[in-house]
Amino acid sequence: MAGTGLFSEILDGEAYKYYADGEWKKSSSGKLVPIINPTTRKVHYKVQACTQEEVNKVMETAKIAQKSWAKTPLWKRAELLHKAASILKEYKTPIAESLVKEIAKPAKDAVTEVVRSGDLVSYCAEEGVRILGEGKFLVSDSFPGNDRTKYCLTSKIPLGVVLAIPPFNYPVNLAVSKIAPALIAGNSLVLKPPTQGAVSCLHMVHCFHLAGFPKGLISCVTGKGSEIGDFLTMHPGVSCISFTGGDTGIAISKKAGMIPLQMELGGKDACIVLEDADLDLVAANIIKGGFSYSGQRCTAVKVVLVMESVADALVEKVNKRVAKLTVGPPEENSDITPVVSESSANFIEGLVVDAKQKGATFCQEYKRDGNLIWPLLLDNVRPDMRIAWEEPFGPVLPVIRITSVEEGIHHCNASNFGLQGCVFTKDINKAILIGDAMETGTVQINSAPARGPDHFPFQGIKDSGIGSQGITNSINMMTKIKTTVINLPTPSYSMGCRL
Repeated sequence: MAGTGLFSEILDGEAYKYYADGEWKKSSSGKLVPIINPTTRKVHYKVQACTQEEVNKVMETAKIAQKSWAKTPLWKRAELLHKAASILKEYKTPIAESLVKEIAKPAKDAVTEVVRSGDLVSYCAEEGVRILGEGKFLVSDSFPGNDRTKYCLTSKIPLGVVLAIPPFNYPVNLAVSKIAPALIAGNSLVLKPPTQGAVSCLHMVHCFHLAGFPKGLISCVTGKGSEIGDFLTMHPGVSCISFTGGDTGIAISKKAGMIPLQMELGGKDACIVLEDADLDLVAANIIKGGFSYSGQRCTAVKVVLVMESVADALVEKVNKRVAKLTVGPPEENSDITPVVSESSANFIEGLVVDAKQKGATFCQEYKRDGNLIWPLLLDNVRPDMRIAWEEPFGPVLPVIRITSVEEGIHHCNASNFGLQGCVFTKDINKAILIGDAMETGTVQINSAPARGPDHFPFQGIKDSGIGSQGITNSINMMTKIKTTVINLPTPSYSMGCRL
C-alpha cells in the first residue's frame, strides 16, 4: 500500500512529508493541502503546504549540491539513475495505487506509467553517457581568411538548478522525463508536483532517495501554487524551467527571465480523415486517441475533421465502439473513469451545453454523475461552437464535416494550439503534403496523436509550447556549450609538413 513498508518514511500520521536535503520533512507552516479522490470526491491524501522560506532553503542546498554533482563522473551519474529505475519498477504497485486514488487513472494504465517511467530513466542514463561523453573539435582555417592557429574544443556543461513542474495526468512519467535528463547532465533538480499527483511523485522521489543520490541534489516541495508557484518560477536560484500543463505556462514564460524554458501547454489535436481512409482503422484510433484516460491527455484527439462523403459511415463506426466502452471506477480498469476534479467536469459540461444550444448532434445522451462523464460524440459541430476550439480534457469529442482538405487544414491552423495532429489516408503523397501544411509540432500518419516512445522528439508550436522534449532533446536543453580555444604561435597543419 501507498505510504507503508519501504515508503513509511515519507508519511507522518495522515500527511505526507516533503523532501529536502536528503530528508523527509514536515513543513514549518503547520498547514496541509488536501488531495481529493476524483471518484469518491472526498479527501484521500494530505501533503505539506511548504513556505517560501522552505523554498529558499531548498534552492540554497540545491545550488551547493549541484557544484559537487557536476564533478561526479558520467558513469557514476548513470549508475545511480539505473539504480533508481530498478527501484521504481520494483515498487510499481504502491506508486500505481497512488495514481488510481489521486487522478483516477485505470489500474492497469497506472502500472504501465510507472514501468514506462523506469524505462525512461534507464534509457536517459545510457543516452546521456553517449551525448555528454562527446565533444567537438574545430580548427580556425575552415573559415575564410584564417590560418590554422586556433583549436576550438566544445563540450556540454550543466545549467545549474532545474525546476521541474509536471501535470496531473502523467505525474510520474512527466516528472522523470525532466528529472533524469537534468541529473545525467549534472544539474540539481527541484520538483514541484501537481496537487493531484503529488503523492505519486513523492513515492517516485523516494525511489531516487533509496538509490543513494547526494543530499540536496533532488528536492520535492509540495504546496499551493498560489503561495509558492510564482515564488518558485521567479526564484533567482532557478537556472532552467521544464513545465508541462495548461496556459499557466504562458504566465510563467512572461515572468521567468533570461533562463531556458521547456514547455508543453496542451493542444487541440485535429484528426483529418480523407475519403480513401480505412474507416475501421480511423474509428479504432479515434476511440484510442479521443477517449483513453477519459480524454485527459494533451495528445488526445480533440476534433475530427472528416470529409462529408465518408462522415456518416465513420460516425456510425465510432458510435458502435463508443457503446462498448466501460464506464466506472479506475480500480475496475474502466475505459472511462472520473475526470480529475469537479471544476474540470463543470468546464466540460459548459462546452456540452454550448454545443447543444447551437445545434450539435448528440450521438449519445449526455450523462454525468459527479466527476464521471460518459463518453460523448458530437456530430455536425460548427466553428461557432466552443467545443470546436477549446480543449475539453474530457471524454467529449466533436466531429466537424468538411468538403475539402484545405478546409480541414485551415481549421487545424486557425487554432491557437499546435501540438500534434493526424491524417488518415491511403495516399502517402497526400499525407506528406497535408502533414507539412499542418502547423503542429508533430503529425501522425494513419495513427492517433501520441507522446512517445519517450526518446522521440515531442514539441508544440504557438500556444502549445516552447522548445522540444524527448530524452535527447531534454538532455541537450539542460546543458550549455562551453568553448575552450587553444591559440598557437604559428599555423599548424597535418603530418608531413616541416616545422
